[in-house]
Amino acid sequence: MANLTGARRARYVQGMFARIARRYDLMNRLMTVGQDRRWRREVIRRAALPAGGRLLDIGAGTGDLAREALRQYPDCHPVAADFTLEMMRVGKDRVTLSGLGWSAADALCLPFPSGGFDAVVSGFLLRNVSDIQGALREQHRVLAPGGSIVVLDTTRPSKNLLSPLINFHLHTVIPALGQVVTGSKEAYTYLPETTDAFLEAKKLAALMVQAGFREVGFHHLMFATIAIHWGRK
Repeated sequence: MANLTGARRARYVQGMFARIARRYDLMNRLMTVGQDRRWRREVIRRAALPAGGRLLDIGAGTGDLAREALRQYPDCHPVAADFTLEMMRVGKDRVTLSGLGWSAADALCLPFPSGGFDAVVSGFLLRNVSDIQGALREQHRVLAPGGSIVVLDTTRPSKNLLSPLINFHLHTVIPALGQVVTGSKEAYTYLPETTDAFLEAKKLAALMVQAGFREVGFHHLMFATIAIHWGRK
């Protein structure tokens, strides 16, 4: 299903995340052996919010990055935005934090004014959008001059001695775990497929430059299957 494009891809992704919303965070903990929490802390550190800064967590799901922003910058103003309402409902039911806003939003057409945020962050968003460059341009638009973008996502792993083990984890362990934990083997077959089909880290960095970002960089995590990218408007 990772080869779907356009509106069909958007509908599939929206429905898939709605089905797994209540167990999504648990699956992330299990798949990454708890490392995703550390990665999210790094994303927010790299956002480098000013005092009272406004942060957009786009493709927020249950709002993990937005909540982390409030932990690191208690005076900030985060907005968690996603186009799957069920994911946001789970996040709102789980914990209520003063100062955390929620918004229904499509990453390709953000309902926010230009230059309204000091940082835009995302976790595992870009591999699911039908137009990566369009999503990057929208994030560039809503950033204030000097604002930061930080992207946490999978990256296509290069071939190496660990490739058989990585492929076994992605295509056998994760779908089986997804079936047990969420009841949806299909969703956790799709997600590893998007990792295989997604861009290498250096190619995503090049797209960020094309979208207008400067000071772009990245580094790999978890045997080069995950990357954090950053840049500045």
